[in-house]
Amino acid sequence: MNGANLLAHFDRLADTPDAVARLRRFILDLAVRGKLVEQSSDDEPASILLDKVAIEWIRLQEEGISQRGRSIPVLGENDRPFSLPISWKFVCLGDVLQMINGRAFKPTEWLDKGLPIIRIQNLNNPTAPFNYCDPSTVEERHRIRNGDLLISWSGTPGTSFGAFIWQRGDGALNQHIFRCMQVGGAYDPRFLQLAINSQLDVLIAQAKGGAGLRHVTKGALERLVLVLPPLGEQHRIVAKFDGIMALCDQLEAAQQERGYCRDRLASASLQRLSLPSNSNTPAAHHEYVHFLLQHLPLLTVRTAHIKALRLALLNKAVRGGFSEGASWTLTPQPLRTVAALQNGYAFKSEWFTPDGVRLLRNINLSHDVLDWTDAVYLPATRVDEFQRFQLREGDIVLSLDRPFIATGTKVARLRPSDLPCLLLQRVGRFVLQADLLAADYLFLWIQSPHFNDQVNPGRSNGVPHISSKQVEAAEIYLPPLEEQHHIVGKVKELMAVCDQLEAQVVRTQIDSRKLLDMMLDQALGITRDSSKSLFERNPSNVPMTGHKQEKAPRYMTKNSTMTADQLIECIDDLGDLATPERLLRHAGLSEDVEFFYDLLRVARNSGAVIAPLGTTAAIRRQSNAN
Repeated sequence: MNGANLLAHFDRLADTPDAVARLRRFILDLAVRGKLVEQSSDDEPASILLDKVAIEWIRLQEEGISQRGRSIPVLGENDRPFSLPISWKFVCLGDVLQMINGRAFKPTEWLDKGLPIIRIQNLNNPTAPFNYCDPSTVEERHRIRNGDLLISWSGTPGTSFGAFIWQRGDGALNQHIFRCMQVGGAYDPRFLQLAINSQLDVLIAQAKGGAGLRHVTKGALERLVLVLPPLGEQHRIVAKFDGIMALCDQLEAAQQERGYCRDRLASASLQRLSLPSNSNTPAAHHEYVHFLLQHLPLLTVRTAHIKALRLALLNKAVRGGFSEGASWTLTPQPLRTVAALQNGYAFKSEWFTPDGVRLLRNINLSHDVLDWTDAVYLPATRVDEFQRFQLREGDIVLSLDRPFIATGTKVARLRPSDLPCLLLQRVGRFVLQADLLAADYLFLWIQSPHFNDQVNPGRSNGVPHISSKQVEAAEIYLPPLEEQHHIVGKVKELMAVCDQLEAQVVRTQIDSRKLLDMMLDQALGITRDSSKSLFERNPSNVPMTGHKQEKAPRYMTKNSTMTADQLIECIDDLGDLATPERLLRHAGLSEDVEFFYDLLRVARNSGAVIAPLGTTAAIRRQSNAN
């Protein structure tokens, strides 16, 4: 399949995650491979341009103005990353550019007004505020004017690196940015920007430093291999490329609008599903259910839609929605009439020992799971003093701090492997009247929006917190015990269907990614090792951020409800205790450490978290203030 056919049929793959971003990258690849516009015999070949560059270098050296970098290699056949049209050439960046690094302005030099200091954030974000300096203190070589080509060479891979053409007025060049001047005028500035940015993955692979903050040396930049087309063809490529990017903008906007409409339709449909049973006539309810089932594929194209469907079904179940012909009255009553929530004991930290009986803390409790990796202990000899707080198999425990997280309510049931353990403060245990309330039914209700909507967490020492009185005051629908068991069984069946839907959504996303990758490779004439999986192949033709996001679906095969955004919510849940190791366990992804770190990098690269990956240092969520 060639590029034209791919573009003609792209609408079939338009819903693939990151499809437009990949299309943009594909167009860029076509542009720098000589496949976007036709070559013309009337164009002056690149070899003539290089002759002019060589003459200009000689002049600059003779006049003592500048010296060509000594580390720039002579390119051979093995240095050609792909084939080029006959009139094109490969060059090293240092062959055609002089680079001047910015100045390290001190905070004491910052002013409220004056000459804007151009920092990396001002390149990446047009709305980022400027610092200012006294213009009289800035040398001419550090002055920036409209049309200057700038290269940021330090920061976070995938967000900070890149070539930019400055168009926002005069400014002062900050450190970690090169101002670039062409030697010999071989490039259209816009095409030069595209040529550099097409090789960012190669450049970032050579970056030095830690995972969060890396930098590229000047020598590495000078050795970066670029394509050089005839100048006339460069102009045509730029015009064609920018025109297609404008169409991509329109396509992206249309996709966002379509996604917004689909999300509204899904939300409205599920909201109706969540209505109490007595708000619809049987005929109207039957008609709606038929509509929902008929359009389910359109309403569940993302895992977030499946999560919303689960909650809607759960909400329907605990409000009598699955009790056809029920004889019980649909009138809720306070939970305290059938159950109490026992608070844990305030064990003193000086009592803790390296071993003994575990204490169930908030940090050990997540949605439907207990994690004892980070455990504290009370001496076994003291257990008898706290018999009232000994937990038993099947007990339902609820976190009173940060009770609601992205994956659901922080509620779980005790397993045999969790015992023995004692109940610590800020965690509550439900004590039920077993003849009136089934534990399985209570467990469903606690996870439903019907419960969550009735309990509004306040703040305790800055942490969202609920009290046992709030929980006991929440109203619960109480069908007969037999009907409660029937509802539990029905919900299990429906959740199994949701599991199948979610698995299908994930498989579809992965398959569509693979198909799109294959089509892009075929259009570019790239052959990959078929013996390797999609995620093991050489990413040299995929942008850094896109390549990292490729691995996100692999997580979803392990824990399909966990996405990068949900990881960020888990950071909120862990608070000041968040570290890479704790977050990994808290997210339930401990089997795939490497994939977990790739997904966390996606969140970090989006600017949402500050994560010194590979260390035990705390992970922080990026706030608006930061």
